[in-house]
Amino acid sequence: MTPRPAIWLCLMVTFALAPVTLIADESVTRTEDVIYGRKFGTALTLDVFSPKKPEGKPGNGAAVIFVVSGGWFSSHEAINQGFINEFLNHGYTVFAVVHGSQPKFTILEIVDDMHRAVRFIRSRATFYQIDPERMGIFGASAGGHLSLMQGTAGTPGNPDATDLVERESSRVQAVACFFPPTDFLNYGKQDENALGRGVLKNFRAPFDFHDFDKTINAFVPITDEKRLVEIGRSISPVNHVTSDDPPTLIIHGDADMLVPIQQAEVVIEKLKTNNVPCELVVRKGQGHGWPEIGKDIAILADWFDKHLAKKQEAK
Repeated sequence: MTPRPAIWLCLMVTFALAPVTLIADESVTRTEDVIYGRKFGTALTLDVFSPKKPEGKPGNGAAVIFVVSGGWFSSHEAINQGFINEFLNHGYTVFAVVHGSQPKFTILEIVDDMHRAVRFIRSRATFYQIDPERMGIFGASAGGHLSLMQGTAGTPGNPDATDLVERESSRVQAVACFFPPTDFLNYGKQDENALGRGVLKNFRAPFDFHDFDKTINAFVPITDEKRLVEIGRSISPVNHVTSDDPPTLIIHGDADMLVPIQQAEVVIEKLKTNNVPCELVVRKGQGHGWPEIGKDIAILADWFDKHLAKKQEAK
């Protein structure tokens, strides 16, 4: 049986990283299935990877969030430890976040999950011995898109919230990612709508936006094109770029047929226009993942070292 496209994409990213050395048990403490939120009776979870600190080699006090997502599909089984090892070696505490997954949940709902996860981690900063103002985020493909959404569209906390977690900010201080979608309404070229269409026509579920109709007590699809375009703008990181966004690194193959490199180029151009420190690393001739991608994780870790080495001023 041919796997669903979103699952295939998630597995593709996982297998691409397979050559990376896995974490040895003695080198890290892993806490699994920490509940950071709930919705519709379902627990939202993350795993915490803490570097052990023997022989006078403490962690660096900063946190890195790994967005476990491919095609906006997310699962605990998709947490690839090979994606995390390099950051632990640099002294980071890593939080692998599993969001509400498609086909059950849409991108709008998934973005909300990521806000919740960042707020939760920040609210537990003392417990996890991290600096709440030195938090980076990374991911690949859909995980890269969600990383950029946190970087460009993170929000302050609500000081009046009864839930103490919701009083925390969902902003991050650095972003690094691989081949992220950034503009669903100009996807590869001007005016190309990719909201489950065109190149992304086989990824319909995460774009199956709906409203809850109280009169019939049911979810109903959103079909009004104007509203769909508004949603498309709201989930496109390029439309949220401002001058106080965090330093951002993107690594992208120039032969990517699923997420055109134009997606990286347009958001990097927007970041530069707003004087945000940013960099695009182009992998010549590479598509949506490549055999040596594991080695590029070190570039992401170095980026975080550069921008999280000292306390950064929050947005």
